[in-house]
Amino acid sequence: MEFITTREALRSHYKQPGDGAVRKELRLLDGHSRSFIARSPFVLIGSSDGAGNADVTPKGDKPGFVAVLDDNTLAIPDRPGNNRLDTWENIIANPAVGLLFLIPGMNETLRVNGDARLTVDEGLRAKFEIDGRLPLSVLVVTVKACYMHCAKAFMRSELWKPETWPDRSKLPTLGEILRDQLALSESAAQLDDSLDKAYQRSLW
Repeated sequence: MEFITTREALRSHYKQPGDGAVRKELRLLDGHSRSFIARSPFVLIGSSDGAGNADVTPKGDKPGFVAVLDDNTLAIPDRPGNNRLDTWENIIANPAVGLLFLIPGMNETLRVNGDARLTVDEGLRAKFEIDGRLPLSVLVVTVKACYMHCAKAFMRSELWKPETWPDRSKLPTLGEILRDQLALSESAAQLDDSLDKAYQRSLW
């Protein structure tokens, strides 16, 4: 198997992007971008460390949980998780991030690229308080590029069509997966019950 190893070889295999695909990239958050972010309950954050090891982490909350601080700045609260901190440690080594915002039922997505920094500033964390609980930290992203991504990937995958979804009862639960992967002594049912209780206690 041969692999493409140069930009020239890559470009020779594809057509040149259309004028609209090039010009749609913005350097700030316009009204449409702000509106999309305000309606999005879910964002994927791509990062890599200083050695090039990559990671993608999902962040989700109520629609509009990502705050637009100004035309070039976003703030993303970090709720309780597993404390691996893969993405956060990457950002300390390499601030470059790629964000992909989703709105349920909408095939188009919003892509934002920029540089990120972490803060535990009390004033900013207070803006994201839920039921008296503050996020553990806040990711502040300086926007370098912002543009809408077309619908083809979602149309091909039919992601938002429930009739195409697999029968969840025929898929393993997380408890079953963890039991097998980690060779745990607890039953899958016990693990799933523990996970459900943890979700209830520490969602925010």
